[in-house]
Amino acid sequence: MGNNKVLVYSFQELIPFYQAWQWQKELVNERKLNPDLPGVLLLLEHFPTYTIGQGSSLSFFKRSVEYVQIERGGEVTYHAPGQLVGYVIVNLRRYRLDLHWYLRRLEQVLINSLTQLDVKGSRRSGLTGVWVQDQKIAQIGIKVSRWITMHGFALNVSVDKTGFEPIVPCGIPDCKIANVIDFCEISMAEVKTIVRQNWLDLFLTYSE
Repeated sequence: MGNNKVLVYSFQELIPFYQAWQWQKELVNERKLNPDLPGVLLLLEHFPTYTIGQGSSLSFFKRSVEYVQIERGGEVTYHAPGQLVGYVIVNLRRYRLDLHWYLRRLEQVLINSLTQLDVKGSRRSGLTGVWVQDQKIAQIGIKVSRWITMHGFALNVSVDKTGFEPIVPCGIPDCKIANVIDFCEISMAEVKTIVRQNWLDLFLTYSE
């Protein structure tokens, strides 16, 4: 399996989307040149930004807004303060060469984190992400090149939901958005700590 060591960087300040995107590309390129470098998990919040994945449909914009088209899969989504974004740069050769396994693993990190808060997160058949009841609380979109991952997950903690109004989130009609604080009182700092630990529990110690 190799060394599953992971470096975790957690940012207190808001990070512009383009800055984090550039960091990811640099980290991926470094690991293509040297596959033995440790994985990286970036935990941060963005200034308000709309992004769409490769092959996304512009029909999922209800009105005109500025957006960034990026190389991940998935449709349109929204990032803003109050949303915990996790960017994951790992070499899947150290885990499993299976993208479906990897997506389910990311979902499980978030489901486990919500369980610690007595919030019941769940999957929906045929869709990627995490729901609480009929509301989507976490979005996931990834890019994998030479089995090295980038992009990752976004967990809505206390984000202003009106930011989702100009779009059809993730291309899902009538998609309702949930925040963690809809179900419990907790700070972003506390959520970061919980997600970080659950991520390490599922990835750092993984072995087949």
